[in-house]
Amino acid sequence: MSLNEKIAADLTAAMKARDLARLSALRMLKAAIMNKGVEKGRDLQDAEILQVVSSLVKQRRDSIEQFRNAGRTDLVEKESGEIAVLEAYLPPAASPAEIDEAVAAAIAETGAGSPKDVGKVMKAVMPKLAGRNADGKAVNEAVRRKLGA
Repeated sequence: MSLNEKIAADLTAAMKARDLARLSALRMLKAAIMNKGVEKGRDLQDAEILQVVSSLVKQRRDSIEQFRNAGRTDLVEKESGEIAVLEAYLPPAASPAEIDEAVAAAIAETGAGSPKDVGKVMKAVMPKLAGRNADGKAVNEAVRRKLGA
């Protein structure tokens, strides 16, 4: 079963269960997938759907930060619930040890030695963590820590 079929089945199940919070998040996800598919002019593959899901999770995290600063706890809870629904479709997150290991390998590979080389190391490390749901912010912090920035 492809990821798109799984999302459609979960959407139907949420409708039948009258789970409004889950239904809302899944409809938003389905719309984002359809929009991306129209943009590309074809049906999306599972890897592309995962990119859509991870970008939606990132948007929700940014929104939570903004809502917290504005004191809107009701919206923080709503966005957190959506993140929980969306993360079910993502692969398990990379552990800090995996991130550190990939960063160390990328630093050795690129020969980076100063904080000016952060971009070069990031370009090398992100493909190593592809498919493991690594947060770019956490990876960037690990690179900066290792390069002494």
